[in-house]
Amino acid sequence: MTLHQIAALAAGGESETLEFKTATNSWDASIKAICAMLNHRGGQVIFGVKPDGEIIGQEVSDRTIEDLAGKFRLIEPPAFPEIERIPAAAGRQVIVVNVANGKAKPYAYKGVAYRRVGNTNQPMSGEQANRMLLERVHSQQRWENEPADGWGVADLDADAIRSTVEAAVYNGRLSRPAVMEPESLLRGLGLIKDGALLRAGVALFGDNRRLEREMTQCLLRVARFRGVSKSEFLDNRQFHGNAFTLLEQAQRFLYETLPIAGRVTAASFQREDFPVYPPDAVREALANAICHRDYSFGGGSLGVAVYDDRLEITSPGELHFDLTPEKLFAPHESRPWNPLIASVFYRHGIIEQWSGGTLKMAELTEAAGLPRPEIEEIGGGVAVRFRPSRYLPPQRVAQDLTERQRAILALLNQAGRGLALREICRLLNQEDTISERQARVELYALKTLGQVVSTGWGRGARWRLA
Repeated sequence: MTLHQIAALAAGGESETLEFKTATNSWDASIKAICAMLNHRGGQVIFGVKPDGEIIGQEVSDRTIEDLAGKFRLIEPPAFPEIERIPAAAGRQVIVVNVANGKAKPYAYKGVAYRRVGNTNQPMSGEQANRMLLERVHSQQRWENEPADGWGVADLDADAIRSTVEAAVYNGRLSRPAVMEPESLLRGLGLIKDGALLRAGVALFGDNRRLEREMTQCLLRVARFRGVSKSEFLDNRQFHGNAFTLLEQAQRFLYETLPIAGRVTAASFQREDFPVYPPDAVREALANAICHRDYSFGGGSLGVAVYDDRLEITSPGELHFDLTPEKLFAPHESRPWNPLIASVFYRHGIIEQWSGGTLKMAELTEAAGLPRPEIEEIGGGVAVRFRPSRYLPPQRVAQDLTERQRAILALLNQAGRGLALREICRLLNQEDTISERQARVELYALKTLGQVVSTGWGRGARWRLA
């Protein structure tokens, strides 16, 4: 680094990755900063620069550097930042300590772990330090790469294993194996280690009935609620099974449950129906939930909930590796919590890209004219929400709704206020032919289903959404 580069850094001021110290005699605060940067994403601590950015340098000897390096030994586990000496004016020097993104987090100084918050160094809570420790251990030891005690290759779906490998070969993500026996294929997918079948293999291909008994977290809960809250179920089911089974069941439920939007195309002047939420975006969200969820929670499950105003996909486990909902919609490194499961999904073609799933979801929804999906950490889990761009009448509420009933619901929503029977007929007759008697029959049917309410009497009655 040159003095010119230091001046440029000084002009920008302190930040999460940059801190200035007037001299090396401020040991305590300096080592806290280094410790915090090791726990963050690295950075630089520069000695010989005032907090306002003025470069003053200091007298530096070999003993100064030795003392500074000696202070690093107070950080645990051991860390070895790089030290640079840059000549400044009047024989003085600036010392730059280059701090890497620590690989053995959390780091502690005098028994306390620190983190960067803006340009400050704050003690971590025990929960934060434990989470960081879990992430460090995760690369070597996690739920999915542990042996599946009591399970063998014979307990898996051999046809599903072969079809997965065939899909991977077709997608160009795996070379065709010489042998198509399940055990050999599982070894090639990294799902057998030291002769033992791993839990990831069971979660991906295990027998559904046995999973229900022995791995209760391999569970999908689906629900359709009336309105926008969980106060009343219209449909409520659950499925046990392996990852491929749960993905298939979730997609089938959504196909049967989600409303269909429609439009008339300019080219053909014919009505074109399409799902309210882009299927590829929803599939990506489901696949992400399966790959990133925490399987160590015995009572955990995937959740798919359809409301009148949104679709929610939830999974157990928090965001890790310093990711936040905001960062997920910016370019970021892909670090799935279950890389073995994610690798199989990628090779199969369920995940089209190794990284950028959330970016793809945003791209697909925006192309469909919908708001970007919402991601939120809530109740020890992660929720992904899709919202429509406008009100869509439900397809089914205890029974299938007719096109005319759905048109009435759309009219009442668009009006935003109550409509009289004659107004409803006039608006419907622009695209349909309906008498007041027929409209009244449809309205009372919708009222019985709890979709509309009326106020007033006789011809003065007005109808609105419930």
